[in-house]
Amino acid sequence: MSSALLKFTPYQWFVIAILAFLQFSIILDFMVLSPLGAQLLEELNITTTQFGLVVSAYAFSAGASGILAAGFADRFDRKKLLLFFYAGFIVGTLLCGIAPTYFLLLMARIVTGVFGGVIGSIVFAIITDLFAIEMRGKVMGFVQMAFAVSQILGLPISLYLANRFDWHAPFLLIVGICIPMFILIVLYLKPINAHLALQKDNSAFSHLWETVSKPRYLQGFAGTILLATGGFMLMPFGSAFSINNLGVTFDQLPIIYLVTGICSMIAGPLIGILTDSVGSIKVFTAGSILTIIIVVVYCNFGVTPLWIIILMSVIMFIGITSRMISSTALVSAIPAPADRGAFMGINASISQISGGFASGIAGMIVHQAADGHLENYPMLGYVVAVTMIVAIGLMYNIHRMVKGSVAH
Repeated sequence: MSSALLKFTPYQWFVIAILAFLQFSIILDFMVLSPLGAQLLEELNITTTQFGLVVSAYAFSAGASGILAAGFADRFDRKKLLLFFYAGFIVGTLLCGIAPTYFLLLMARIVTGVFGGVIGSIVFAIITDLFAIEMRGKVMGFVQMAFAVSQILGLPISLYLANRFDWHAPFLLIVGICIPMFILIVLYLKPINAHLALQKDNSAFSHLWETVSKPRYLQGFAGTILLATGGFMLMPFGSAFSINNLGVTFDQLPIIYLVTGICSMIAGPLIGILTDSVGSIKVFTAGSILTIIIVVVYCNFGVTPLWIIILMSVIMFIGITSRMISSTALVSAIPAPADRGAFMGINASISQISGGFASGIAGMIVHQAADGHLENYPMLGYVVAVTMIVAIGLMYNIHRMVKGSVAH
């Protein structure tokens, strides 16, 4: 079984490459803003609160648009839907690249979020449409590699351009690499419209309400909330904790990200293969247990040698990657074919909005002392660990539900 399942056709490899690049471009566009903070604060003469609003504007507009678009997501050929939103994303990013003032940058980020926030859900709907559930772990492994690649290649190149020219340059770079991909999708991606024959003759609002109100779908949404909450609590304060608590220097920080990113990039496809071989729930449980242990230990560290920090970061990200790939593969099996677009759209929106709230909660738990030291970070680690334990139980229930629905 496994040898047959692990073989993709040339066209399937082409689709995987396109989807991975789409994820890469969206993630890079979202991530690149944070490292540009110092430049933006100075050049636009804005406060940290205003900068935080620019960052969160994308997430919340993406979450809102995902929910609004969910009712229509299954009514169109997924290729046409993808091209529409990707075109809007490119235009929004271009507006960021030419924005002369803070207000126009804020508006541009909202536009980018409105379109970019829907693309991720379309990507996962396409994966669910075109790949059998036994193959999805491997597909998710390659597509999720986009996170690591954006960290290894995208951010350093973008920051180099920002330092060499100005903060507009990274956004113009993203536009430059997205336009050829847009043309490639137009020319070579086949229509993805088998789901259209399954649609009922009801309104977009009715379709949205039916998707939101189905009990089996609610379990998937609940799982996504827990997954997003755990991840987004640690992410915003990672670099500050490394520098102020662990004793890492600014020069050493890129080394940690580089090594962690390379290891995550290598691990992604391997974890995907493992997910297809032994099952999503086993990989998710093992990844969660590993992450819980590392998070609790890591968050209690004081000043620590660099090699130990790198080792712990690599192990932690492998655990997180295992959770992401296996949970995405598992959740993708929940919706019926007629509801996939709507389900994935709502699911992506819930993830983004939950992440925004999680970051806010983390900000209330952690406090920075006068000397820069982050207080209550161990408490944050314990909270994250608890959410991961609850997520294991919820994912196990989803696994049983999915297994029961596909049994013949």
